[in-house]
Amino acid sequence: MSLRPHRDFLNISDFSAHETFGLFALAERMRAKTYDRRPLTGMALAMIFMKSSTRTRVSFEVGVTQLGGTAHFLSPRDVQIGRGEPIEDTARVLSRYVDGIMIRTFAHADVERLAEYAGVPVINGLTDLSHPCQILADILTMRQHLGEIRGRTVAWIGDGNNMANSWIEAAAHLGFTLRLACPEGYDPDPIFMAAAAAGDVQLLRDPREAVEGADVVTTDVWASMGQEEEQKLREQAFHGYQVDSALMARAASQAIFLHCLPAHRGEEVSADVIDGPQSAVWDEAENRLHIQKAILAVLMGRETL
Repeated sequence: MSLRPHRDFLNISDFSAHETFGLFALAERMRAKTYDRRPLTGMALAMIFMKSSTRTRVSFEVGVTQLGGTAHFLSPRDVQIGRGEPIEDTARVLSRYVDGIMIRTFAHADVERLAEYAGVPVINGLTDLSHPCQILADILTMRQHLGEIRGRTVAWIGDGNNMANSWIEAAAHLGFTLRLACPEGYDPDPIFMAAAAAGDVQLLRDPREAVEGADVVTTDVWASMGQEEEQKLREQAFHGYQVDSALMARAASQAIFLHCLPAHRGEEVSADVIDGPQSAVWDEAENRLHIQKAILAVLMGRETL
């Protein structure tokens, strides 16, 4: 297989704002089943999972299949990275076999190195720094329920983690207001905050202030994968940061609740919110499939935006 010119998707800003709205339009056609092309026919996607997943694995596998290609799941037991092979070598070898690589891992630097040495498109399925596929699915859900996203207000409640970082990048990139309520010591990455200085991004401490009049309220688990030993400490730090019905009542009347899942009912969100009428988490989970199909069609299938 000859190496071909390609582009990667490692962070939100790897697509221009115009291209990102084009991705949303394409994903909406896919959700509505008015898109019937199979641009990945004869192509293969390698999926490297250094972290386990439900939604990422199934949505990418199904998406590739629906677009005509094949997906190949590779856990740490299945690839030599788990035994110390340099990422550069894995990138070079896989590029001779497949037409694209999706990786879900810990260190963002590993994804950047993979992309640097791969001769095929690389997609960030999640790192400890960012989660761009999830955030695009979240914004697709905003469009589905609320229409135009420019000028909307999103409230992020909880840890300044990879999800928060990608929300920050998206807000500055796509023109909506973002208010983050994070406990002291759990702020988002300062590089993302600095890059968003031109946008309307506010870092607060009071969840009630962040949620006031917001169109979207969203959160994540208090202890992400790999942070389980911090659970008790984080429960204390995040006391008062649960998204419950009283907090949701401060948001706009048409506000939706989002959560990337898995959720811990009774911790970061109450059951009556995530299972209630304002919850859009199941549409959000489904939209992982549609937005990722759009990304695959563009990066691997050369679909135009």
